[in-house]
Amino acid sequence: MSTTIKVNGNQLSLDGASVHTTVLDWLRDRGLTGAKEGCAEGECGACSILVARPGIDSPTEWTAVNACLIPAAALDGQELITAEGLGSSADLHPVQQEMAVRGGSQCGFCTPGFICSMAAEYYRPTRSSTECEHEHGPNGFDLHALSGNLCRCTGYRPIRDAAYALGDPEADDSLAVRRTSAPPAPVATRIESDGAEFVRPARLDEVLDVIAECPEAKIVAGSTDAGVEVNLRGVRSPLVVAVDRLTELREFSVGDDEIRLGAALTLTEIERMLAGRVPLLAQLFPQFASRLIRNGATIGGNLGTGSPIGDTPPALLALDASLVLASRRGERVVALADYFTGYRQTLKASDELIRTIVIPRPLARLTAFHKIAKRRFDDISSVAVGYAFDIADGVISQARIGLGGVAATPLRATATEQALIGRPWTDRTIREAAAVLATEGTPMDDHRASASYRSAMLGQSLLRFHAQQLDVEGVSA
Repeated sequence: MSTTIKVNGNQLSLDGASVHTTVLDWLRDRGLTGAKEGCAEGECGACSILVARPGIDSPTEWTAVNACLIPAAALDGQELITAEGLGSSADLHPVQQEMAVRGGSQCGFCTPGFICSMAAEYYRPTRSSTECEHEHGPNGFDLHALSGNLCRCTGYRPIRDAAYALGDPEADDSLAVRRTSAPPAPVATRIESDGAEFVRPARLDEVLDVIAECPEAKIVAGSTDAGVEVNLRGVRSPLVVAVDRLTELREFSVGDDEIRLGAALTLTEIERMLAGRVPLLAQLFPQFASRLIRNGATIGGNLGTGSPIGDTPPALLALDASLVLASRRGERVVALADYFTGYRQTLKASDELIRTIVIPRPLARLTAFHKIAKRRFDDISSVAVGYAFDIADGVISQARIGLGGVAATPLRATATEQALIGRPWTDRTIREAAAVLATEGTPMDDHRASASYRSAMLGQSLLRFHAQQLDVEGVSA
């Protein structure tokens, strides 16, 4: 079968693209050079493009993603727009027009990426002029839509001015109209080149068959981690299996006893579908990388890497989450607290796949997520801490604390939890427990932080959590 991608309204063939060719390189090879490679790891946003994805508030949403990370093969049968497809020098798109007249571009290297990210927010169906809180413009533009785009020479004030000057799309705007019909359905794909193979099975059972027979297969969803390995480390897996659009991995339900999140849901999709119903995750999401990354990264992928510095594990550990693992042998449920066994090692067998993340209800009443990093946004944690406490009659009845960045694996701070449960919610209790928390894990020195700094931040984090919760209704020192 022919493999193609619809780009700016034109069907372009994938013939000749290798398994590991990124969307960015594939586009540039075809003369669409607006998207640039600035960092090759999804940090600068110069490669931003728009992809038609299933929407939450409309059948299709134009979603901004990093073209430098995604294999071109992963967009077989899909539809995308580049900066060139938004407008031309003779007929500028409204986003391009505002960037031009307000001085939002100097050298221009980053400009096409900014424009694509800005256009994704411009076409967001729920953007409203009533959204005037911090970091929203009077037109409802969410400035966090640009959190994954970096500019080295223009300065952000004129770029922000351009974003805040945008009106609503005209009624006959073709990309606005496009939102009213469904995006292309994912297609089963098989591409072979240079001894490597890319496969997108149509069903979960087909994926399980593949990984049972080829346990060395590289499973990809958003490719936000795998793409970095390809670009910066030269990794060339002989078999790549895409699972991001599998229906069986995109479950979402909120019941009386539990919340179920499909492993292939992106962090942006989960954030919007939960709509604040899990306050701990609502605090986490804005601090996780950037909007561009969250638009592609999946919750299952963040857990599947087994990284000790992933941001979702500390929060999910505090929420007492468990994982449903699927294989040809059936399914099994494992507690996340038992899942990580060593540095980037887990209980998941080579023929298993994370299918669902399960969060029990009711949720703890007092929760928080603390991320200590060198930058406010778009950075890797030095230390991450998730809290979930319940207080009854001034006594701590439940305490769960998840930690990241202080050991070879994410872990529960069990010694600190034991030092808290059953004790009064007072300054003295918290100070004593903070001293225990500072000894948890086995922190190390690296380029992000020293071991002593990490330990100190653990103790300070608990003191901060206590101080932040003192004026919660019904809770006192």
